Amino acid sequence: MASKFSRFVYEFKRKLFGDPPPTVAVVRLYGVIAPGQRFRQSVNLAAVAETLEQAFSLPGVAAVALQINSPGGSPVQSDMITKRIRALAREKDVPVLAFAEDVAASGGYMLALAGDEIYANESSLVGSIGVIASGFGFDKAIEKLGIDRRLYTAGENKSMLDPFQEEKEQDVERLKEIQADVHEHFKALVRDRRGKRLKGLRGRLFSGDVFTGAEAVKLGLVDGIGDARTVLRDRFGDKVRLRLVGERKPRIGTMLGLGRGTDSQIQGDFGRVDDLPRGLLAAIEERLFWNRFGL
Repeated sequence: MASKFSRFVYEFKRKLFGDPPPTVAVVRLYGVIAPGQRFRQSVNLAAVAETLEQAFSLPGVAAVALQINSPGGSPVQSDMITKRIRALAREKDVPVLAFAEDVAASGGYMLALAGDEIYANESSLVGSIGVIASGFGFDKAIEKLGIDRRLYTAGENKSMLDPFQEEKEQDVERLKEIQADVHEHFKALVRDRRGKRLKGLRGRLFSGDVFTGAEAVKLGLVDGIGDARTVLRDRFGDKVRLRLVGERKPRIGTMLGLGRGTDSQIQGDFGRVDDLPRGLLAAIEERLFWNRFGL
């Protein structure tokens, strides 16, 4: 209803005053890509779906700009968000421009592939077209501590890569097969979205290596160097309106330290006090995602 009313107002003003300056909807995709609220700042389809709908539904929208700052994360969430953006772009017939900021790597670069064009800063970190998995082995530690682990399963592969058991060669091989399948999907998406613009050797492009924005232009992973404001003003004119979509202003009570703001001061960044260990581990894991790229 609100969207129809906004469109009515837009058309009414257009008839009275003529065509307004072009509007570009700006959507920020910042953080590690992960389901739910696992991290303090995370990106997933559930969190951005409404924002994307609003961006593509703005009356008279000339384009949607994606501002991306993400070290990657879940390949499933990355793929779902990318597909949703492309579906909306086709449905609304609206072009999409993606802008890499500090980093658009791994799943972050997959998000950038939703753009018809991709831009980056000269020093942005782009690429990392690969798949990674990591963990720890505690089998020797519990042996030294004299702890017996009791695990019961139905299905011989149910306990694959259990960190409290000695690593098995067949488990590692199975993990590599899964990673290879995910990697092939990622590579296919890059080839489909970038096509003949890719200029580098495929072995290097798909090695999981990361490139600066300047290198990425030469390799065809991005189309040019530039920030959102400069590129969009060049494209749509100096009077273009950049409308940030999905950013919520804090409530006045929170700003004054009242209500939930008081709770957050007590609880800190990790939520409830009794969730502190889990929140601390999540914060460490989140930091490790960024540390891989020196950020």
